[in-house]
Amino acid sequence: MLGRPPDARSYPCLARPIRNSGHRSEPGIVILEERGGISPQSVWRVWPNVRGKSCGVPTIRNAREQVDLVTENSARERVDYAEAILRLKTELNAVILAHYYQQGDIQDVADIIGDSLELSRKAAETKAEVIVFAGVHFMAETAKILNPKKHVLLPDLAAGCSLAEGCPADRFIAFRAKHPDHVSITYINCSAEVKAASDIICTSSNAEKIIRQIPPEKPIFFAPDRNLGRYLIRRTGRPMLLWEGSCIVHETFSLRKLTQLQYEHPEAELIAHPECEEPVLERAAFIGSTSSLLRHVQESASTAFIVATESGILHQMAKLAPLKTLIPAPPEANCACNDCPYMKLNTMEKLYACMRNRSPEIIMDEETMRRALVPIQRMLSMS
Repeated sequence: MLGRPPDARSYPCLARPIRNSGHRSEPGIVILEERGGISPQSVWRVWPNVRGKSCGVPTIRNAREQVDLVTENSARERVDYAEAILRLKTELNAVILAHYYQQGDIQDVADIIGDSLELSRKAAETKAEVIVFAGVHFMAETAKILNPKKHVLLPDLAAGCSLAEGCPADRFIAFRAKHPDHVSITYINCSAEVKAASDIICTSSNAEKIIRQIPPEKPIFFAPDRNLGRYLIRRTGRPMLLWEGSCIVHETFSLRKLTQLQYEHPEAELIAHPECEEPVLERAAFIGSTSSLLRHVQESASTAFIVATESGILHQMAKLAPLKTLIPAPPEANCACNDCPYMKLNTMEKLYACMRNRSPEIIMDEETMRRALVPIQRMLSMS
């Protein structure tokens, strides 16, 4: 149902790749074993469209047989959605932009897949009449700000962001008023109103580059992610005033379970997004934005990786580095907490419905868009 808030899902997710199981494996397929069967995070590596389905015996053959059973009735429907979406895309002269954290089937029908910076650039360049944004609300707002005359659709308006929700515009503006001498560098994960009250917008891909361009005598206020801010302080040596916000996904990874995974898989390289908590980043062999993590998996000589970011990126990693072993970093609880509940609100059905109905559409105040455009353009020019 459109507009429903995200539901908490509960299923086991501490998993490990099968070793010496005696079952024949295939290149590019990673099956994850858990207590009681195969985790939903692992099943997508065999069939990307059946996330959340529970299976039994942890072998490739039995996993596939059981996935066949649970998907037999709906397989035709999924194919129809994909075909209908591609047909509507032509009819609407639309472009589908999808973030790496979207479900695999949505990524597979998208024209452009990327992180926030890449998608912002593509949104600014597109000639399409309609932009369909398979992501979260602040991303669709950014596309609208860059294309005020175009229709921008979002499959589910409830697809928000904990960082944006933790930085309301009135509090942000009041805080800035107390520190008028600080230049405000604001992470793109924020509302349009907060962008309009900022000096420069940044993403995890370009934040360090932007900070290094600020004169050393100019104090910096960084919002809303404190973990990314602390990482940037260490990287640049620049002291910054930080907003106390965090991502509900990246703060949930369990250091205790990561340590155990590293003990069990010493060959696996821990890679992490800078939104993660500091103890996780201290153990990581590589830290980078979503796109940087994807490139690193492709280019690194390592053959196995523990990936500490939202699990949706594993879909592209598996496609672009099919011979690498990918192990999703486990959250503290036995849950799907390394899935962003907001990102996963978007489904193929909702994507189809929003294109068919040309709704929900992002509608914004012209003055807010005009003011928010300035710091976004600064970001693009400084990147």
